[in-house]
Amino acid sequence: MKRRTTEVLVILILAFSVLLVSCSKKEQAKEPQTLKIYSIIHEEETQALVDLFTKQTGIQVEFLRATTGELVNRVMAEKADPQADILLGGASSYHIQLDADGALEKYRSPAAAGIPEYAKSSDSTWTGFCVLTLGVGINEDRYKAKFANIPVPQTWEDLLNPAYKGEIVLTNPVSSSTAYLFVEGQLQNRGWDEGWKYLTSLSELVGQFPDSGSAPAKLVGTGEYTIGIAYIHSIAKYRAEGFNVSMIAPAHTVGDVDCISILKGAKNMDAAKKFVDFMLSKEAQELMSSIDFTIPVNKDAKGAEGSVAVSDLDLIDYDTDKAAQDKDSVLKKWTETVR
Repeated sequence: MKRRTTEVLVILILAFSVLLVSCSKKEQAKEPQTLKIYSIIHEEETQALVDLFTKQTGIQVEFLRATTGELVNRVMAEKADPQADILLGGASSYHIQLDADGALEKYRSPAAAGIPEYAKSSDSTWTGFCVLTLGVGINEDRYKAKFANIPVPQTWEDLLNPAYKGEIVLTNPVSSSTAYLFVEGQLQNRGWDEGWKYLTSLSELVGQFPDSGSAPAKLVGTGEYTIGIAYIHSIAKYRAEGFNVSMIAPAHTVGDVDCISILKGAKNMDAAKKFVDFMLSKEAQELMSSIDFTIPVNKDAKGAEGSVAVSDLDLIDYDTDKAAQDKDSVLKKWTETVR
């Protein structure tokens, strides 16, 4: 009888243990997910997007905003143990590089079905959510004060006027995807030798090489520099905010897409996939355009009034795969010969 009592007691203890484990797993499942994002796009846009995402899904988000170079290097350094789930922003060449290094997860969102082929990778590792195009921003007041007798530059060649020395701002391509797009675009359009001649001549006139791609539009908008090489949407944003700037889209400019990728080994994979779906939605892309004047890739989304349509631009046939393959050699030469 005593033995039977002992056996029953053991069975009850085991059953209770199983119940505790089951309850523990249920409690863990109830814990809110926290999606972690490395964001290359501006702080304001990132915050607005994650707020809308959380409102729609209930999923909490933490993000770190930094430059392209910093976050790409961070992703590579953490590849064995990723500390984020999503890389948000950055031109396609950077995502292609990370894909080649095995840092990205494959995911083809159902929302990508209607997106142009140029805005998504063939192996489903990255997807574009807005179009990026380069142009020239001019602070009109400063230009009139300093260069009243010089016609406003309309072409990339016009920027080589020696009178502009110290009045041009261009980001550093080592840290900024904006500037790398410009550098690689010039090399692809002009050829290697002629491209480097142009870039070297231009660099001698540049007054500042900030690290952040958003800096030229801001520095021109606030009147600290006369001319800035920047994304057209960034210039349009400052103009819409009342700054006396004009934007020029030179012939043979270059365009690419701002991309989103899931990092391989992401700890919040389901939430990461939902965020990719969200970024490709009409609502997310119209929200982003309303803040930053970007051009949506979702055909149902409308760009903000004041944004420039892709059809109005003279774009070169930019090879994104070549841009990714060339990056190390281009940046090495830039560092050695330009600055």
